[in-house]
Amino acid sequence: QVQLVESGGGLVQAGDSLRLSCAVSGLTFSTYSMAWFRQAPGKEREIVAGISRDGGSTYYPDSVKGRFTISFDNAKNTVYLQMNSLKPEDTAVYYCGGRRRSGVGVNPNLYDHWGQGTQVTVSS
Repeated sequence: QVQLVESGGGLVQAGDSLRLSCAVSGLTFSTYSMAWFRQAPGKEREIVAGISRDGGSTYYPDSVKGRFTISFDNAKNTVYLQMNSLKPEDTAVYYCGGRRRSGVGVNPNLYDHWGQGTQVTVSS
């Protein structure tokens, strides 16, 4: 049974930092490309960071580039999202996704597995 479990969300002030974690089980971690998406109320799910399964390439949209960093620890089967200089517009539920392909996909429909999400709220 594949499980992706996110943690680390919370309520912070603008300018603060948070680190999200996604613990992965039930799949061969090294064969999956991983990504973080977010979804705000009334909006579509959008990618905020992706990393290829070999770690050789990453993707960030302009809205978070330079502020967010994705990484993984193969030994712990865990994906991280370091978020710095948070803004109120970063407020959303953040989801971890995995796809059994070599490259990062920006479309959420390309992902095979999802976590339950963790809420991030940034106050001004």
